[in-house]
Amino acid sequence: MLSQLMVLFGFFSLVLVLIYWINRAVSLFDQLIADGQSAAVFLEFTALSLPSVMRLALPLAAFAAAVYVTNRMSTESELTVVQATGYSPFRLARPVMYFGLIVAVMMSVLMHFLVPLSSARLVEREAEIAQNITARFLTEGRFLEPVNGVTFYIRDITPEGELRDVFLSDTRDADEQITYTAAKAFLVRQDGVTQLVMIDGMIQILRTADQRLFRTSFDDFAFNISNLMSEPRTSGRRENVVPTWELLRPTQALQDETNRSAAALLATAHDRFSQSILGIVAALLGFSALMVGGYSRFGVWKQIIFAIVLIIIVKAIETSGMRTARSDPQFWFVAYLQCIVGFVMIWCLLFWASRPYLFKRRIQGGSAP
Repeated sequence: MLSQLMVLFGFFSLVLVLIYWINRAVSLFDQLIADGQSAAVFLEFTALSLPSVMRLALPLAAFAAAVYVTNRMSTESELTVVQATGYSPFRLARPVMYFGLIVAVMMSVLMHFLVPLSSARLVEREAEIAQNITARFLTEGRFLEPVNGVTFYIRDITPEGELRDVFLSDTRDADEQITYTAAKAFLVRQDGVTQLVMIDGMIQILRTADQRLFRTSFDDFAFNISNLMSEPRTSGRRENVVPTWELLRPTQALQDETNRSAAALLATAHDRFSQSILGIVAALLGFSALMVGGYSRFGVWKQIIFAIVLIIIVKAIETSGMRTARSDPQFWFVAYLQCIVGFVMIWCLLFWASRPYLFKRRIQGGSAP
């Protein structure tokens, strides 16, 4: 049973990770490729987002594997035969529990190591991309607005880096509007300053007070565009990249760095442990829900729907529990509420499956003659 669970878990994990990953890749493709980034950057970003995708998919894959294997064994009467030999539902749950522990170990590695590391690297690469002027500012065939009041357009960019048919409109000054046009232009970087050197162009200045237009032609003109691309760097870390051991001890310095309260940092740390335990809960919940009701020629589709409803309830409790845990540092234990409720559900379902006669309605009256 454990080997079947692992095989199906691998299959469902692959399917769910691909679904989540493709969805993430589509948004990244629109964001990166459309902004002029290479395919290598796109692949790097999608690879760095993979651990975050896996942490969402693994508990669901464990639940789906447990439901599928239990359903197949029930349909083929294997569970009925094994129970007839004296195995109780609690005894049959052992391989599922071992399977859940394996999933919990995988989730622990993801939550405490891989996800923070990949998120930290992703933040670094996003900062580098944000400072990459070639990617953000030089996009041919599109009207761009790098800052409010400035519109920039390039018809074509040659392989040599020459910009052809450049249009730059600056309306940040309320008193006058300036428009630059040039047949070609080049980017020149020196001492941290980026200059747009325009050649064979014209400057048009519209004075808004009297609506007078002034025109000036030039052979070459340098325009400083460094201020258009400068973005404030965030010196602090995000809470999702902070190691767990730091989150468990939220100092005032860490709160100032992440701009999050002590309650929110503690809740994030305990949520990582809770998400790891959720792998056990998901597997056992899928198994125990299908153990209720015994064998039926019509299958266990009712139990499958029941199991799905239970996992939805557990996830809903997780959302409300995390909201409460983030409100006060003393309520950090509420982050484990979904796991506690899940284990209570599992015990009740296994108890029900081992003693079904306690829940059957007794027939009133005597037997028919």
